[in-house]
Amino acid sequence: MPAKAILISIGDEILYGQTLDTNSHWIAGALDSLGIRVSKKLTIADTREDILYYLKESEDQADVVLLTGGLGPTSDDLTKPCLVEYFGTQLERNEEMLENIRRLFKKAGREMSEVHEQQADMPANCTPVANNMGTAPGMWFERNGKVIVSMPGVPYEMRKMMEETVLPKLSSMFIKDSIYHRMIRTIGIGESALAEIIKDWEKSLPPHIKLAYLPTMGSVKLRLTTSGESEQTKKEVQNKIDEVLPLINKYVYGFDDEEIEEAIGRMLKTRNLKLAIAESCTGGFLSHKITSVAGSSEWYSGALVPYSNQLKNEQLKVDNKIMEEHGAVSEPVVLALAKNIREVFKADVGVGISGVAGPGGGSKEKPVGTVWIGYSDEKKTVAKKFQFVRDRNINIAYSVVAALNMIRINLDKD
Repeated sequence: MPAKAILISIGDEILYGQTLDTNSHWIAGALDSLGIRVSKKLTIADTREDILYYLKESEDQADVVLLTGGLGPTSDDLTKPCLVEYFGTQLERNEEMLENIRRLFKKAGREMSEVHEQQADMPANCTPVANNMGTAPGMWFERNGKVIVSMPGVPYEMRKMMEETVLPKLSSMFIKDSIYHRMIRTIGIGESALAEIIKDWEKSLPPHIKLAYLPTMGSVKLRLTTSGESEQTKKEVQNKIDEVLPLINKYVYGFDDEEIEEAIGRMLKTRNLKLAIAESCTGGFLSHKITSVAGSSEWYSGALVPYSNQLKNEQLKVDNKIMEEHGAVSEPVVLALAKNIREVFKADVGVGISGVAGPGGGSKEKPVGTVWIGYSDEKKTVAKKFQFVRDRNINIAYSVVAALNMIRINLDKD
């Protein structure tokens, strides 16, 4: 049987919605790569009663329990004293951890206080886990074949600790139950429509290959999962992928971990093309997605965010008469934005976006969520209208996905 894990995120700030729990998402993926299956994720309050109760419940149900949060030096951080109580031990100052904390303070040019020194007080029966990014060491406990590890809630501290110590130790302790995943990434089609197209193919999958639909904003991932990583297993999964691709190829932009912005970069780089962007209602978010890809300078020229009509006219030569007659959110305007940004930046591909993100600013003719996106290259300049929702942030995110997909579709036509 594969090892089972339960993840516990501790912190009132997560329960209040003030902090997003990215830790459990990352940890689950890291454990999956080891063949350790996460059976439950819990978010609990920073109280003695909750910590002790869910520690006991989780230890009874899983082989591995990983806790994050509540290890700070202030009185509201209760994880360490609760672990001391739970394991029936006492605190002892660990000189190795203390020296590690001193090193970090010296490197930062800061003075240590007694409160910071107390971070090196560890439960006597734990194995300390060095924190090379912060002052709160982790704590590793073992009993009855079970492992309980407590780590800081700060994401970059937790990840470093996991990568350097926790994951290697877990990998050596538990028999790896290989889980093999392949992902087909699609865009521009909804989950239900996609399921309808591939329903016969889905029925043909053997019982040991499981299919999951993973919809995200503007795209759907198809995940194929099976056990084992033999060449025969990989070949069998690849054969099923090859069978379905002719049905959905026009929606497929990549596989496995490739995001749409990475796929766009790959397509532009392969064709030796440069991209330039003029984005109004998205306020630079499309440029952010593009430049999040390492090496984007090879295929990205840059962007302007001409939010006002004055800048559209002065910087990108959009005729004032066009804006007066049709409005800034219109086909003629985004056609001009896409074409002119391409020419001004001497790029091969230009994109223009203008829309009513909301919550105000809409009209009967152009309600909130109305977005026009233009695309231009040396052969054509085209535009498309989209009608999204009444939420500003969702409209911005959907606009960026739609723009990226528009680039993909037009590059595929070339």
